[in-house]
Amino acid sequence: MPNPTLKYTALALSLSQAFAITAFAQDAPAPAEAAPTEVVVTAQRTTHAKHASIGGFSETPLVRTPAAIMVIDRALMDDLGIRSTTDAMKLDASVSDSYNAVGYAEQFSIRGFTLDNNSSYRKDGIAIPGDAQIPLENKERIEVLKGLAGLQAGVAAPGGIVNYVVKRPTRTPLLSATAGASERGTLYGAVDVGGQVGESRFGYRINAAAVRMRSYVKGADGEREFFSAAFDWQMSPQALLQLDMDYQHKSQVTAPGYQLTGNMTLPRDVSPKTLLNAQPWTKPVDTKNSNLGLRFEYRIDDAWNVAVSANKHWFKRDDYTAFPYGCSQEELWPGYCSNGDYDVYDYQSLGEKKTPAGAQALVQGKFGTGMVRHQLTLGASMIERHDVFGDYVYEWAGVSNIYRNVIVPPSGLQFDYSTISERNTERERALFVQDIASLGEAWTLHAGLRHVSVKRNANVDESFVLPNLALVYAPSGLWSVYASVAQGMEHGGVAPVGTENPGLPLAPSRSHQVEIGAKASVLDILNGSVTLFQVRKGLEYTDAANFFVRNGDQTHRGLEIAANGRLAKDWRYGASATALQARQDGTGLASMDGKRATNVPAFKAAAWLEYSVPQVAGLKVNGAWQFAGKKAFDVENRVFVPKYSVFNLGVAYATRTASGGSLTLRANVDNVFDKFYWRDVTPALGGYLLPGAPRVFRISAQYDF
Repeated sequence: MPNPTLKYTALALSLSQAFAITAFAQDAPAPAEAAPTEVVVTAQRTTHAKHASIGGFSETPLVRTPAAIMVIDRALMDDLGIRSTTDAMKLDASVSDSYNAVGYAEQFSIRGFTLDNNSSYRKDGIAIPGDAQIPLENKERIEVLKGLAGLQAGVAAPGGIVNYVVKRPTRTPLLSATAGASERGTLYGAVDVGGQVGESRFGYRINAAAVRMRSYVKGADGEREFFSAAFDWQMSPQALLQLDMDYQHKSQVTAPGYQLTGNMTLPRDVSPKTLLNAQPWTKPVDTKNSNLGLRFEYRIDDAWNVAVSANKHWFKRDDYTAFPYGCSQEELWPGYCSNGDYDVYDYQSLGEKKTPAGAQALVQGKFGTGMVRHQLTLGASMIERHDVFGDYVYEWAGVSNIYRNVIVPPSGLQFDYSTISERNTERERALFVQDIASLGEAWTLHAGLRHVSVKRNANVDESFVLPNLALVYAPSGLWSVYASVAQGMEHGGVAPVGTENPGLPLAPSRSHQVEIGAKASVLDILNGSVTLFQVRKGLEYTDAANFFVRNGDQTHRGLEIAANGRLAKDWRYGASATALQARQDGTGLASMDGKRATNVPAFKAAAWLEYSVPQVAGLKVNGAWQFAGKKAFDVENRVFVPKYSVFNLGVAYATRTASGGSLTLRANVDNVFDKFYWRDVTPALGGYLLPGAPRVFRISAQYDF
């Protein structure tokens, strides 16, 4: 675990450096030759989250984008105390946890489909691994595209993609510091600094954070440090060069989940605070990840522009734990014993590395052909990924119990570093074109094709075309309706540990989607959408012979409703609801056909409400609610977990200080009624149940200088 003194020293140095940069920016003398005044370096913020870049290849109003998109901007993150993607995804009923264990990577599903850690998470449009918590301190907004993203992203899971938009330098000086505390002594500190250097065309944005994590799961503790920098250089009125970099180190003990007792029933009378791998030899999962991004934009004229962007990611993980799995006494794999006993395995996987690199080039322009106006995008992209790891240790160590922890000795085996080598290589090349053709004043046709070539190790070398077609009717800027059809492609799943074909990937799989929707954007009152969709893909599961296979279809049909805005002057709101029918068919097995897909509730809803108290200037109170219906644990639907509702409350008070700064104090209570519930019912690794957090208190103070 990192040295706490070193961590806080690093944060202090970041703070002092930030203040120094701000002072230099404000006090630096003007250059001998004054620069033009029309500086274009600005922060890229959305106004009431009404725009997004994820739906196509440029920033577009949501009301005119023929796709279901959710945007969480920086202001909403601050208002609701959101510091992780897990917190942010609670606002959208179409997004659920998917083996999202405390202390491990944050993983999600959209529309009932688990996202791909290698391709479904994006930073400014370019794929980054989702194998570690993605920091939000340097993110301006989170964009979620729900549904197929074959045109936008190429190879990706059919649920959609999550895009993180990096903060850019600000036109005016910015200096903000935040401190917070929560749970069993979690301490948080962060700083955000931005501005321009003197009167030049050079802008900067610095973010730093440090966290001492004391999870509600007793023993799942850790540390996190983060630093990022972003720079914009307006080389000329037509040319903009952007650079960003970040580094994060996180070390935290992972809290594993529960399995069915007797492989038949849900565990009873258990606590979400229990750490099932509480062994003296359990170590934190240690991750280091960093990014280096570059983007160049050039405006040829008022109609045409080009953009080239690239990102290089570095990821390293040492993963070792006392892993609970199965019951050898009753020959259950998976499944815990009927009395709550479970086998403890000594798991070690050290020196894991991923080094993906991605790049994209775009040429975009507007022109007319007769009565038709076109917005054309021509582009090329590449992704190259190298995964390095060794032969992991997975050895039985003893038996513990979910109600009373039993200390067992480690296996005595040591990880063999000599086995570390490059085990997975992937290259993806793509050419794509999109034409947005205006057919009169109200009708718009969106037509796109993406040609993708994929090479994966020695067993996959394929090329395919992914079409996307949508028709939009938008008689005004206030509302629109659309219909779309799309195809997507995803890599086949990898057989998990414990199957007869562990580590073997299945062939790539094509998915199909039909979607119709309506959108409205009325001032600050309403920003909403209603969407009907059907997504079909091949069904992957572990069969009765314990082989991981693809057989039959998984079809998800759903209705999504989302809205946010102002009810009145002092009231803000957000609401989301999803009704989803997720069915398995075509397997030829009566035990599976017609059954519900695992970990997918038939109905899920989320809502939040904020009230600005008029009698007390600067005082706001808010509440949030999440509901999920019952979910199937297994593909045969033998066991369901019950529905749940969770309520959160918060209060914020903002005031001006004597020095002219702004101080905002916030307090939140999550899970107000301390309800026990199973928030995540994942089929991964044989099937695990992860309980939701108990009642948690959080406080913070933010000072804007």
